[in-house]
Parts: sequence; C-alpha cells; structure tokens
Amino acid sequence: MTQDELKQAVARAAIDYVVDGEIIGVGTGSTANFFIDELARIKDRIKGTVASSEATAARLRGHGIPVFDLNEVTSIAVYIDGADEITSGGAMIKGGGAALTREKIVASVSKKFVCIADGSKLVDVLGKFPLPIEVLPMARNAVMRRMAALGGQPKLRTKAGSDDAFITDNGGELVDVAGLQITDPAGFEMQINQIVGVVAVGLFAQRGADVCLLGTSEGVKKLEF
Repeated sequence: MTQDELKQAVARAAIDYVVDGEIIGVGTGSTANFFIDELARIKDRIKGTVASSEATAARLRGHGIPVFDLNEVTSIAVYIDGADEITSGGAMIKGGGAALTREKIVASVSKKFVCIADGSKLVDVLGKFPLPIEVLPMARNAVMRRMAALGGQPKLRTKAGSDDAFITDNGGELVDVAGLQITDPAGFEMQINQIVGVVAVGLFAQRGADVCLLGTSEGVKKLEF
C-alpha cells in the first residue's frame, strides 16, 4: 500500500469515533485532509466542526461542513488529527503543518483525542522529526539560543523558495529544532513552555492521544493509551 492509501485507511477508520449530533475537532495536514473527505460523507450526522487552521476550515467549508469558532461552542466530543511522530505511550510531535498552537488548543478542550497516522510515525523516542516551536517574532533569536543550549539545532522555518520567515495563522514564527532525543516528553514540554516568547511547542505529551489508529500493510492497528 502507498502512504496515501495508508492515510486513507486510518481516516476511514476514524469515522467510527465521530459522535452523532456533536461538534468534531479537526486537525491539519495531509492525513487530516483525508479524514475531512471521509467526514463529508456523513456531514448530516454531526452538528459541525472546529478547525485547527484556516486551511482546514476552508476544506471543511468546501465540503459544506459547518465550521464554528471555538468560542462559540461549549464542548468538543472528539478531536481527530495526524502526527509527525508518536510513541507507544501516546506522546506526539506535531506541527509539521504549522498549525501546532491551534491544534493544541482544540485538543485541550476535546473529550477524546484520536491520532491518525501511517505506521512509520510510531517511534520509540521522539526527536528524529525536528520539534516545531511557535514563537513571537521578537523572541525568535532568544528562543533559538535557549534551544541550542538545551542541545538542539534550531532553525527558522522559512517560506518555500524564500529566506523570509514562515508566518502562522496566529502571526507567529516557527523554529524547528533538530538533533533532539526526547526521553521525557511531558517534562520537556513543560520546560519549553517556560521560555519567554514561546507561544506553543509541538510536543503533545501533557495532553497526548487517547487512541492512535496506525495504517500498516496488515491493516489499521489501534493503540489505546
């Protein structure tokens, strides 16, 4: 199976976690896009969605699926999103799609977090995928120095084909930190959160996944945490 076929398989499996008549949180990225396309088939069964990015909101609306601002809803039944890396304990690195802050906010208020990913995303130790950190622009270099002192190799994320900083939906910039081996994801997440100027870090460990659906050549494998 191709990687896209694996993503489509887990997106289809995630439909089983959609709660009828409720608000569904929807993530950002290629795997989440497959889920949106599957969700469109049953859109009449749900009240609507909360999107984790402008791109996701546009794709949802393109399918005729209602999108609510988070401030308009009181609860989210389930949040469904991909991951760049996930451990057998449910801790994740997310943010390759640049939506980590909004993803983190939506996940934090959702009753259940279902991660959908292809099997290659399951790792023993987080860190091979560079850790994204959203920062206030004026704090960029200060945060990069702190991450270097912690043993990382920070690099400013730039726009494709440009040296200009990539700007998030929130007006922040992104620092991607390579060279890490994150053996204590929750503790490291707390440590980075304390750095002044950090908006959010792409470690989802304090609020990790409840369920992970992994697409493998043998079918969809379910991990529960």
